[in-house]
Amino acid sequence: MKDWLVEIFGNPTGTIIFQLLDASQLTIYLSLIAFVGGGVLALFLTTMRVSPVRWMRSLSKGYVWWFQSVPLLMLLFLCGLGVPHLFDVQITPWTAATIALVLFTSAYMSEVWRGAVESVGEGQWEAGYALNLSFIEILRRIIIPQAIKYGLAPTVGFMVQIIKGTSLAYIIGFQDLMLIGKRWANAPVPGSEPFIIYPLMAVMYFCICYPLAIYARRLETKSIQRT
Repeated sequence: MKDWLVEIFGNPTGTIIFQLLDASQLTIYLSLIAFVGGGVLALFLTTMRVSPVRWMRSLSKGYVWWFQSVPLLMLLFLCGLGVPHLFDVQITPWTAATIALVLFTSAYMSEVWRGAVESVGEGQWEAGYALNLSFIEILRRIIIPQAIKYGLAPTVGFMVQIIKGTSLAYIIGFQDLMLIGKRWANAPVPGSEPFIIYPLMAVMYFCICYPLAIYARRLETKSIQRT
C-alpha cells in the first residue's frame, strides 16, 4: 500500500499518508479497548448506582464524581508518568493509555446507562417486586431490556468522544495518529508542513468519527419514534 500511495502522491506525501493511516489503526484499537473495558466496568457501576444498598450507591457515586472531575489529560499523566515514577515501575504507553481511558470511559458511560435505567418507570420495579423477583432478576429481565432503547444512541455517540480522547495519549508517548502527525509536522521535510499535516489528520479523525455520529443520530431518531 505504501508503494501505491507514493506512486500516486509522490514523496514524502505518500509516505506521510501511509504512516498516518497505519497509526490510525492504533487509535481505533485503543478506542475499542477503552470502550469494551470501560463498558464492563460501567455495567458494575450502574448496577451499584441503582442498587437498594446505600453503601454501593455511595461508592459508585464517589467513583463517578472523582473520575469525571479529573481531566483525561491528568489521568494520562498520572498513569503514564506519575505512578511509574512514584513506585519505580515500568508501564508501557499502551498500558497507561488503556488504564486512563478505561477509567474515564467507565465514569461517563455509567452515567449514561444510569439515566437509561432511571428512564424506565418506577412501576416496573414495583411490578417485579410484586412477583417476588430479586433486584438482579428485575434488572436483568425487566429493566435492562427496556433501558436499552434509551441508552443505545448516547452510548454509540459517546464512542466518538472516546476516539477524540485518544488524541491526548500522545503526551505519554503512545504512537497513535496524533503523535505520528505531530512528528511529521515538526520535521524539517518539505511537504510535511503543519498546514498540510494537520488538515490530513483532521480528515482522518472525521472519517473515523462521522459514521458513528450519523449512526447515533439514527438510533436516537428511531428511539423517539418508538416512544
